Amino acid sequence: MTVDLVVRNCTVVTPAGRTPDAGVAVEDGEIVAVGRSDRLPDADRVLDAEGNVLVPGIVDGHIHNREPGLEYKEDWESATRAAAAGGVTTVVGMPNTDPVIDRPDHLELKFERGEASAHVDFQSYAVVTSENLDLIPDIDEAGALGFKIFLGSTVGDVPPPNDGEIIEAMEKIQETGKRLGFHEENGEIIDHYTEKFQAEGRNEPIDHSHSRPVIAEREAVERMITFAEETGAKIHMFHVSSGSAAEAVARGKERGVDVTAETTPHYLWFTEEVMREKGNPARIQPPIRNAAEREQLWRVGIDDGAIDSIATDHAPHTPEEKKVDDPFGNTWEAISGFVGLETEIPVMLTFVDQGRLTMEEWVRRHSTRPAQIWGMYPRKGSLQVGTDADFTIVDPDREWTLEDADELHSKNCVTPFIGESFTGKAVATVVRGEIVAEDGNVVGESGYGTRVDVDT
Repeated sequence: MTVDLVVRNCTVVTPAGRTPDAGVAVEDGEIVAVGRSDRLPDADRVLDAEGNVLVPGIVDGHIHNREPGLEYKEDWESATRAAAAGGVTTVVGMPNTDPVIDRPDHLELKFERGEASAHVDFQSYAVVTSENLDLIPDIDEAGALGFKIFLGSTVGDVPPPNDGEIIEAMEKIQETGKRLGFHEENGEIIDHYTEKFQAEGRNEPIDHSHSRPVIAEREAVERMITFAEETGAKIHMFHVSSGSAAEAVARGKERGVDVTAETTPHYLWFTEEVMREKGNPARIQPPIRNAAEREQLWRVGIDDGAIDSIATDHAPHTPEEKKVDDPFGNTWEAISGFVGLETEIPVMLTFVDQGRLTMEEWVRRHSTRPAQIWGMYPRKGSLQVGTDADFTIVDPDREWTLEDADELHSKNCVTPFIGESFTGKAVATVVRGEIVAEDGNVVGESGYGTRVDVDT
């Protein structure tokens, strides 16, 4: 028997453990064997992993690819080019585009654009507002991965439904079997402090962070958990930034609510001191928190398990929008968000190298769990025979520093990770049996990526 592709000479790591001197065999885009290298079949193409680590393809369930409408910031092609270079095999786009993804035809447009230009596989959320509650069944039928509500002000100014409408939305989404995620910040608290600080002339980057206090996040998490407890809806907390919010998630889980949560590499890596060191390029919503909240996020979220998954909130903006040339200028004139698709694996591997979590636990949170949460498992997020041959090969020992934004592949590459040093890097990315990137170079074709079917 000869197959299309065999990867040999690696350690295969899944959440269940690791197998040394192993590999994977692929035929017609699916895995046909996983095991010891010497027991794998012959292949038309053999990839020598050179002793590195092979894991199920990394799934990033939270990116802003900006298409349609805001392609000057990013588009499907450039976002998925960055994903491929960074070792990410599946991405999920956010709905705050132009037009917003709030009805079936807008969702279909987003899918069509992805099919035309994506390098890796993809999906998209649809947004829920006061104006489209009756369209939820139709949006579900059109293939949305899940739904999202923006509770607080954010890029795009998508207005939230009121609490009654949120409960109604939960009831309707519960009937679809899909999950509803939140940008979980209390908008009234944020608006109050933003107006107060601006009136007082508090215009430094750290003032933006303090205008969005932890209580705004924690209250929103607790309120949505209470609503989900009443309706039986499955809910998700995007980009949990604080230990206090992670504790609220943990309490919800203890009460039996089907609540899942993600955090990002930047919340685990930085403290709010980065705002004083790097300024507006590190501006993001929710903001990066103080050291005590970060350690609590590690303890409650990672060590105790309140946080299910890792994602980036990859959010490109132009250097002008981020005030790169005036990083400590008036923060209210800057915009929030930065890129993350090419730093997420290095950050998490650095934590593995430091002993903050095991390789198996990293894989569970960065591949398996996001695929399970959003209905893509086991086709994504596993190395099971018969599933998509998506995997990421990493060198866990490679020491390197991100010296310059020009090393990255997005259209706009502002990030506070410039100048940071890592241990670990993706060295090959395989999507459905095709090598789409090697050593940071994208070798796959635009348009190869395809929409992932959802299993609820």
